[in-house]
Amino acid sequence: MTRPDFRNASGPRASHRFHGRALGLSLGLLALMSPFTVPPALAQSEVAAPASAAGTAFDVAAVRQLLARGDAAVAAGNLAEARRLYDNARVASRALAGFYRTIAGAFRGLDARIPREMDDKGRQSIELLAEANMRLAALVRRQGQPEVAVPLLVEVLTATTPASAQGRKAYQQLVEIGFVTTPYAAGAAAGN
Repeated sequence: MTRPDFRNASGPRASHRFHGRALGLSLGLLALMSPFTVPPALAQSEVAAPASAAGTAFDVAAVRQLLARGDAAVAAGNLAEARRLYDNARVASRALAGFYRTIAGAFRGLDARIPREMDDKGRQSIELLAEANMRLAALVRRQGQPEVAVPLLVEVLTATTPASAQGRKAYQQLVEIGFVTTPYAAGAAAGN
């Protein structure tokens, strides 16, 4: 009897593999972005500060830092490093959006403040994903690889909307590449 091939399957097993990879990458990014320190033990009466206060967070600020480091690498002419940093920002922001969505779902109906906070952080993560995609798409186009930019730009359109500023820019770049030909003018009447 042959075993089913789940490598390209969707569903629960694929989801677990994705979340496992995302968690592994998240932990790896956290280790790369912050120096290794062991926090001192807290007395029972002490209250732990949020991780972001200690500079060891895996959050939207960490993704912004990756984007800034990528921008600095581009300015220095180190395009390979910039590409790596932008790609890490993409993966981290996508993982964050999923984690925030999961936490929001867990608390729906229990405490409305937490889903609201998680939804807001999830939106920020999606915006950062779109920013990282736009920067990476510009970089690969600069390197003469417009075919690599296409899926990045399409992901911007699906993560945001064509009516958003980022969505319009992504679609315009798809027109410039020649992947699509019909220009989009937000708010203009649709033609025949």
